Amino acid sequence: MSLTGTPFLYTTIVLAVVALILPLVLWSRVRGPKPLRTSARLLMLLFAQGTAVTLIFVLVNNQNNLYDNWADLLGTGNHVQQAQDLGSDGTGGIAVKRLPKVKQAFAAADGPGMHAAGGVRVTQLKGRVSGVNAEVYVWLPPQYDEPAYRNKKFPVVELLPGYPGSAKAWFGSMKAHEQLLPLMRSGQVAPFILVAPRTNLLAGVDTGCANIPGQVNADTWLSIDVPKMVMDNFRAQPAPQGWAVAGYSAGAHCAVKLAVAHPDRYRAAVSLSGYNDPIGERNSLASQTPALRSENNPYLLLKKAAVPPRIALYISGEAGDGYQAGVALEAIAKAPTTVHVVFLPRSAGGHNMALWRPQVDTVFRWLTLQMGQNHARGRDRSLTGTTGTTPRSPLTGGSTRAALASGTASRAGAAQKR
Repeated sequence: MSLTGTPFLYTTIVLAVVALILPLVLWSRVRGPKPLRTSARLLMLLFAQGTAVTLIFVLVNNQNNLYDNWADLLGTGNHVQQAQDLGSDGTGGIAVKRLPKVKQAFAAADGPGMHAAGGVRVTQLKGRVSGVNAEVYVWLPPQYDEPAYRNKKFPVVELLPGYPGSAKAWFGSMKAHEQLLPLMRSGQVAPFILVAPRTNLLAGVDTGCANIPGQVNADTWLSIDVPKMVMDNFRAQPAPQGWAVAGYSAGAHCAVKLAVAHPDRYRAAVSLSGYNDPIGERNSLASQTPALRSENNPYLLLKKAAVPPRIALYISGEAGDGYQAGVALEAIAKAPTTVHVVFLPRSAGGHNMALWRPQVDTVFRWLTLQMGQNHARGRDRSLTGTTGTTPRSPLTGGSTRAALASGTASRAGAAQKR
């Protein structure tokens, strides 16, 4: 029985109702010695509490798409076949453009929201370079199958969830395709192909979207294998001009890191409540050593770049939860890098879907402006919003803004719930 399926949800509801009725009906009818009666009543109470907790978990999980299946929940899933040392560029010396085309079979995806707005399709991809074997979800814009667009190639946005998080989250909890469908039809938003690859690749840890020899090549999976598959199977624009990446929470960190590290693969990135220092996620593999932490910190990567990358970054967040990370990147950005920072007040929500879901409209309008454009300045103020001003709100954990942004903060000071 699927963890996120309707049958399991209905089963937990029935069990919770039964567990509530049992004590009301049987409490005074239990017969036998006192120890037996006490034990029976205790079991009824424990059964009621257990079913109630299970039902709440199922509802929360279905609402936020935290765990996709039982293997993810129990920590038994492993989607890494091999993790060779692929070098600094993540290719292992392989001429990716010369590899044979990857032809994939796609099926209709199941789950909440998967059948809305024309439907989401899914395929199981074996990454030839990364050694990752995992699912990838794809949604095509309404124009894709129209005769007038039969020769057109479409821009692509990779969508990354937080940790823990399901690849379905942008379609399920975020309802991105449902929000964007009418905007694409009316021409307010460009007809993007939406691609959501699995990022939860190892049991019980966040990969940090990093390449770590012997453990995982998550960076290569996201920035090489998945894009190649998409371009081989759909009319997708080539990188970097036609590609962007967006994420929330841990996925936001990954999005910015991928764009800064690979300006030859991405033109733009969107970060919703993200962070620069990998220790922003306490379970991130990318924070385990100083070297990995530095190699996967987009602030340090951007600061050390010999040539400023031609990328555009959109970063939104509340004080102490994404905003300062954006301000730090904005402060060091040099043309042609552009950074657009949006400050969100605490009243806007918290570190959850209620804060991120309403931003889908805005960020895709921004992406529509950025894709194919070249801004010749370090700060992009093309959209209204609070930028460049640090709010009077202290960061949690005692870490200074500079320390949290640069990667010198303590783990306790930087750790946040993701």
